[in-house]
Amino acid sequence: MCLGIPGQIVAITDEARMMALAEVSGVRREVNVACILDRPIADLVGEWALIHVGFAMARIDADEAAKTLQALHDLGEAQEALEAMEEGAKALEVGQ
Repeated sequence: MCLGIPGQIVAITDEARMMALAEVSGVRREVNVACILDRPIADLVGEWALIHVGFAMARIDADEAAKTLQALHDLGEAQEALEAMEEGAKALEVGQ
């Protein structure tokens, strides 16, 4: 099962590599936005997207993002996914 977590694009980190910083429930992580890039990359700042394994897979609106985050929180899956993201981010930092 694939799980996409809503995240808000807060900054562009590398335009050439199509990388942006997304915030997911207070955790910031660099993600690739190639899959949702259909306009200038700077226009993505402030947009919500479903994030899966470091990729923004689909754009969603703020209402859908809020409902999805609430549902995940209610199920307890959000915490597990966030912990996995943090572990992945730490592993990437160590590997750099």
